[in-house]
This record gives sequence, C-alpha cells and structure tokens, in this order.
Amino acid sequence: MQDAFRPKWVIVIAFYNEANFIAPTVQAALRQDRDDIMLVCVDNASTDTSPQIVADAIAGQPRACLVTETNQGHTFALRRGLAIAEELGAANIAFWDADTFYPPHYISRADALLGANQRTVGVQAFDIYGPFDSFKNRIIRHRMALTASLLTGQGHTGTFGQCFRIAPLVACGGPKSDDWPFVLYDHELIHRVLKVGRLTHAADHVCWPAPRRTQKGHVRWNLTERLLYALTPYAVKDWFFYRFLSPRLRARGMFEAGLRVRDWE
Repeated sequence: MQDAFRPKWVIVIAFYNEANFIAPTVQAALRQDRDDIMLVCVDNASTDTSPQIVADAIAGQPRACLVTETNQGHTFALRRGLAIAEELGAANIAFWDADTFYPPHYISRADALLGANQRTVGVQAFDIYGPFDSFKNRIIRHRMALTASLLTGQGHTGTFGQCFRIAPLVACGGPKSDDWPFVLYDHELIHRVLKVGRLTHAADHVCWPAPRRTQKGHVRWNLTERLLYALTPYAVKDWFFYRFLSPRLRARGMFEAGLRVRDWE
C-alpha cells in the first residue's frame, strides 16, 4: 500500500477457497473506470490456491493488497477489510464476493447513487443472471427496483452487492456483529445500517453472481421466515431478528461457519 494514496473507495473481496472463480473478480476490480480505488483482498484462511492466484493477479499493482484473516467466517474477513479502509482514510467501501462479476462502471454508478446527501448511507446492487438487457432481465431488474422502493425497511441484496459510506457503517457496528453469528448476516447488517440512514438503488446497478448461488438451500431461511421478514414493518424488525429468527436459526444450526461447508457446489 502507498502511504501517500488516500482512496475515496475501497473494494473488499473477502474469500475462502475460491480458486475456480476469483481471478475474473479481481480483474474486474482492477478494471474499474476510476483511479480513486484501493482493492483489498482478504484471504479467510483458504486451503486451496486462491491466495496465490490473487497474489499473481495484483502483482505490480500499487493500489491493491492481499491480507490474511485467520478467524474463520466471512464477516471476520469483511471486518478486517473495513479496518484497512479506515486506516487508509477512505470515504466509501464496497463489499464484493469472489465468485461475482462486476461491470467496469460499478463503483462509479454506486458513487453517483450515493450522491451528496449524507442521509443516504448505502447502495444496493441487484443480482442478475444472463444478458443485462434481455427481456427477462429487464423485467427482473425493474421488478427488484420497484420492490426495493416499496419495502424500504429491509435488505434486497446480499453482501456481494452492498456499498456503504464508511462512517455510518462503523457507527452501526460494521459487518461483524457478535450478536448475530448466523447465516443471513447480510440482511441483519442492512437492518443495523437502516438505523443510521437510508439506502438507495437503481434498476441499472447490477452484478452477476455465479449461478451456484441459487443452490444453497441448506443455509437459507424458510418461506414463513422470508414472508414474515417482508411483511413486518421496520419498527418491529428488532423483534424479528433477535427474538423470532435468531432462536430458530440457532435450533437448526444455521451458523455462519456452515457457509464454509460447500456441499452445494
């Protein structure tokens, strides 16, 4: 890292055993259409060749680094990335997943959506699969944007599509919550972020996760839980997460560590 460089944005790619996917994601970060970005890749104790793949991909790139987080869990790695972003004095942070493709204008679009209004503290990008402008994806993108506009008290994307201003993100506790050791931490994070500001989105702000993400049924909430999440007003979301959903996930053993078991691949 260059001491003199103070980025406006930091992209954090937290990864664990992503040798088959991570190279294109790193390249997508390096090809963003602006020069005020620092790329921070956080290896979460991988046992495959993904750390070496990342090291090779960022070799000679002064605005990219690779660090290791030995505490096992995605949110530990995200917290490490946030700490580095704070040290660099960055204003904004983007969480990326290692198996997801991001267009070259992704950060520029997020920056424009954040705008100058400090009450807007985060941006959500929607996930799509296949061509951006296909008839199917036009419908999907606009449907997701409409849903997000109507249901403003909840999350509409995973951490792979989340960008934040760093100050309010830190103020709400950051991506790692000791009170939430479960899966679905992306939605719980959004719940806490909404306590300090509002989120924004756009139908054209998207990314492309790997199709395998549609197969993780064993770490998902059930239909009743999803419906209740959508139907409860924000004023009772504390109850939903910490009184209703938390004991149910605990009883089913749906802890964050379970995401490291890739039986869905």
